[in-house]
Amino acid sequence: MHQPNRVRVGRLRSLLAAAVVAASGLGAQEPAAIQVQAHASKWDYPKELKVPEGSRTHLVEKGDTLWDLAGKYLGNSYAWPQIWELNQWVKDPHWIYPGDPLVIDLTRAVATPDSLPEGVANLLPDQHRADPSAVRRPELGFSFQDFIQLPFLAPQGAEAHYKSQGAFVLTSNRREDRRFLAEGETVYLNGGADQGVKGGDRFLVLKTVARKVSHPLHPRQHLGDVIQQVGVIRVLTVQSKGSVAIIERCMDTVEAGDHLVRFVEPANLPAQLRTDTADPIKIAPDAAAVVYAREGRLNIGGGDMVIVDKGSANGLKVGDVLLGVRLRPYPVGPEGDRHPATETAVHYLGQALVVRADAQTATCRILRSTEEVRMGDVLTR
Repeated sequence: MHQPNRVRVGRLRSLLAAAVVAASGLGAQEPAAIQVQAHASKWDYPKELKVPEGSRTHLVEKGDTLWDLAGKYLGNSYAWPQIWELNQWVKDPHWIYPGDPLVIDLTRAVATPDSLPEGVANLLPDQHRADPSAVRRPELGFSFQDFIQLPFLAPQGAEAHYKSQGAFVLTSNRREDRRFLAEGETVYLNGGADQGVKGGDRFLVLKTVARKVSHPLHPRQHLGDVIQQVGVIRVLTVQSKGSVAIIERCMDTVEAGDHLVRFVEPANLPAQLRTDTADPIKIAPDAAAVVYAREGRLNIGGGDMVIVDKGSANGLKVGDVLLGVRLRPYPVGPEGDRHPATETAVHYLGQALVVRADAQTATCRILRSTEEVRMGDVLTR
């Protein structure tokens, strides 16, 4: 995200501080209006701001979230909708930008039973919570940070996929001496007003990371190319054939030559873990096998994402939690037999959440693992 000039930020902080003093009754009774400095933001933020009595303003800094600000100023992170309510120009609470001025009603900072989670509302100071998880932020199995690192398989090949999506190309960047780009850097794309691009539009950055991937258990079976989502850019200036944009978020480096498709806000998925994890795990007839891990990793653990060889055509859907197992044969024949008879043990490895389901393949995020997951291991419903 764009970082405002420090001088302008300092000036605005001084103005905001003066407004807080005015709102407290030490200055004029009518709140003084302050001018909000221009800055890069997706939202139509107020250009002039008045701070009501009992309120203050916060100038958003990189890394701020409404959740954290509610905890800081209101003493209760669960009260973040109260901040959003007073700043209706923020259309999506997941996105606030450095330089955005937020009005915060400090009179709402008093902790009451209605403003606290039920598990802690009636506790006295010398009591302990019976359930420490009562006030924890709900665990997410899949969040925006995971979304912009998600890999998926294009069975028809990367180029065919980009063409079918009407993808644009990130052609270059402002600083020609830089190849690997990060958040806040200016880039150029080959789509403009003639192609329907508008100021404020956001695009998902896609990168081809592996070609002609083969099935680890069936090497002659080619699965396609792997494409990875690496970030989000936002258009600043539109011309007829091209546009200027800024890298808004990324978890991996962005480069000229990466492809761009229209961005759709992803949904957060809760981590709803299964309890039927006692060995032996029953394997479904259409169980999936792990066929790809990011960056070619051999050992995969919690938080990593994998691609499996089953998809929506096999009934998989986003939100499904699969159990990871490994099949391990062991000998049961007479000692010394050159080709002893064997049995197969099924061992529990962990759990994975389906976060993208294509027709023949799916992408899963490992939620828990008791040991490393490997290529060819099984994920079953």
